Amino acid sequence: MSDSKKETVLLNIIGYVIVGLFTLACLIPFLYTLSGSFTAERSLYRGIKLIPREFSLEGYRTVLQNPSEMINAYFVTIMLVLVGTVLSLFITTMSAYVLARKDFRYRSFFAFFFYFTTLFSGGLVPDYLLKVNIGLKDTFLVLMIPGFCNVFNMIITRSFFLNNVPMSLAEAAKIDGAGDFKIYRSIYMPVSKPILATVGLILAVNYWNDWYNAMLFINVKSLYPLQYYLYKILNTMLRESQLAETGERISEMPRESFKLAMTIFTMGPVILFYPFAQKYFVKGVTIGAIKE
Repeated sequence: MSDSKKETVLLNIIGYVIVGLFTLACLIPFLYTLSGSFTAERSLYRGIKLIPREFSLEGYRTVLQNPSEMINAYFVTIMLVLVGTVLSLFITTMSAYVLARKDFRYRSFFAFFFYFTTLFSGGLVPDYLLKVNIGLKDTFLVLMIPGFCNVFNMIITRSFFLNNVPMSLAEAAKIDGAGDFKIYRSIYMPVSKPILATVGLILAVNYWNDWYNAMLFINVKSLYPLQYYLYKILNTMLRESQLAETGERISEMPRESFKLAMTIFTMGPVILFYPFAQKYFVKGVTIGAIKE
């Protein structure tokens, strides 16, 4: 075996070892969380083991104490993720397509305009008053609209279009009589799977984890997303524990095992979805790399 091949094998071994250590660093906390969610509350105070000391489903029973409300919260969140991600991808890619077209005279001006808006914010109170006054309070749209157009996602999508879609293809299609939407749909979108998967995964995770907008604008229980629904349950448990400290008799709830079960409930679907987008995600995050 030549020296160059030996160096390559050695570098591969070192790389696999480092990646394996990082994988264990991510996997072990998840396994401890999973084990703790199946551990009885009184056993958790003695520490969490990879194999539960005392198996119990009390944490999951607490999460599912109102199955219909839990199912509704899951449904709201799934619809929010699906509809919000699709519409956000459409708006983001359409905006990036326009800004990537070199024959658009004002693309630099609008690119700077979009970027400039990321430097300032109107503030919490004006944002709240605006959404309330235009009738978005207690509607599904108030959960979805804030994620429609993220400038960072738009910029990386524009960079992908500039680096990976030759302008000559768009010009040839235009000569053949294709309109802008036809060029966008038939030329840009088929070669954009890496960036669509990358941005789509970011958008989906943001929608999945969002609870703040629901806390501000949603008072209707049927519109509670999953994260906010579980947040409300946890707050109820914290209030009851505070009342217990004052001497009032209340039903004891498994607070720690509930937190761990809640974590498994909320992260499970994301973990199941990620492997399908991983190969595109890895390729998509390298779009800003310098090409020789």
